[in-house]
Amino acid sequence: MAQPRGAPPLLHSRPHRRLLRSQISRCACLLLAFAALLLLSSLHQVVRVDLSRLDPDPPRQARFAIPPSPFWLLVSSDQLWASNGYGYHACVTPTSRYKVQGKSDSYMTVRSNGGLNQMRTGICDMVAVARLVNATLVIPQLDKRSFWQDTSTFKDIFDEPHFIKALEGDVHIVSDLPGSLQSAPRARKHFTSWSGASYYEEVKELWKNQKVVHIPKSDSRLANNGLPIDIQRLRCRCLYQALRFSDLIEDLGKKLVERLRSRGKYIALHLRYEKDMLAFTGCTYGLSDSEANELRIMRERTSHWKLKDINSTEQRYEGNCPLTPNEVGIFLRAMGYPESTWIYLAAGEIYGGEKYISKLRSYFPNLVSKEMLATKEEFEKFNNHASQVAALDYIIAVESDVFVPSHSGNMAKAVEGHRRFLGHRKTITPDRKGLVELFDLLEKGDLMEGPKLSSLVTEMHKYRQGAPRKRYGSLPGSKGRARLRTEESFYENPFPECICLTGRH
Repeated sequence: MAQPRGAPPLLHSRPHRRLLRSQISRCACLLLAFAALLLLSSLHQVVRVDLSRLDPDPPRQARFAIPPSPFWLLVSSDQLWASNGYGYHACVTPTSRYKVQGKSDSYMTVRSNGGLNQMRTGICDMVAVARLVNATLVIPQLDKRSFWQDTSTFKDIFDEPHFIKALEGDVHIVSDLPGSLQSAPRARKHFTSWSGASYYEEVKELWKNQKVVHIPKSDSRLANNGLPIDIQRLRCRCLYQALRFSDLIEDLGKKLVERLRSRGKYIALHLRYEKDMLAFTGCTYGLSDSEANELRIMRERTSHWKLKDINSTEQRYEGNCPLTPNEVGIFLRAMGYPESTWIYLAAGEIYGGEKYISKLRSYFPNLVSKEMLATKEEFEKFNNHASQVAALDYIIAVESDVFVPSHSGNMAKAVEGHRRFLGHRKTITPDRKGLVELFDLLEKGDLMEGPKLSSLVTEMHKYRQGAPRKRYGSLPGSKGRARLRTEESFYENPFPECICLTGRH
């Protein structure tokens, strides 16, 4: 049969008709898939899980799994939902019962102890305590005697005027004691760790006989759980809004983030492989005999470290050791991050220097530090000020696309909590105990790097990527006040008091 004049050939040849039907079918499938994706996404916006109804002491696993995906791509509706905070938002507004606190003629002076983030959380605990006991808080003194030997004052690290102004409706804060009280006698009180509101009701009595009470330690003086919601939200307002870094630190931190962003997305790696960390934990895997002996001597000579005789092998198998630089490289590659990934090293001086860092760099050549990103002139202002340098690391870690701590610690916990507060930004917490088993199989040759290892590692970590969940309670079997030590820190996960379901306050 002759083809009609002017008819398109695709409509009248049998092979062409089959090809056309095939193309139409493919287009229809793509349209259906796209419609399904939109439907799933809209369902996630409508149907949200109210985590406030979960058991107050949930099992130690996350409630949401983030489906594994190669590198940064958000390709599923679950991941699109994750990028939007899973339907949760920060909520720190006081309740209607909360009253503005006026000035008090009772004063509380504080010496903050520890490194930067231990001091930061301690300061915010003291703000909450000052509210509970109705005392005027004098700007805390910072720790100048710790391992870091940093002489920085409060105003060197923090924006003091902003701190005072931001909390003026919560607590009266002054830069120094009034002249009339400078030489007045002071009571000295060590607050009991992880104490609740009822404890501080009793502590109020101290100010009946003294105008000034000095607190020599600020860390972990307040309970993680069981406090009034307004006190918990005050802690969040303090840490995430009031206790801002100084302009000098904030400005350089933002510049370094911009310089990293100009290269693409980046991982902030908190690599805890400094000499003091390895000595304190007794972790010597992969080190030479002479290095292990050097760390042992340091531990024995540090008087305030109570534990001296440590079995390094047991520590490692219990998951108490930081991952080595080489192990971090294996882990991140198995998680699907390619060689081209930019990694920011948020760390102090790495023990062994290039000898061990080179093993991580062999996996990820684009490994940078603050010293590499900042100019010599920019960085010299921070020389010999470890806490100010740590603040730069903190800013860059909070703003990263992915945060990975190689070991738990005050900075890791503070950064994770801040990222949860800002919308559950992706934080991958390595399962160190589980990973050790895989690393040993690699070392023995019973497992090879590749698809099998990647499958095992990603499955192991699908519930460890910063998705919403309630704070962990104490470990099973823990008793008395010892159980409080095993609870998850409030500042590591301020849910549910400071993180609410969208539409609630």
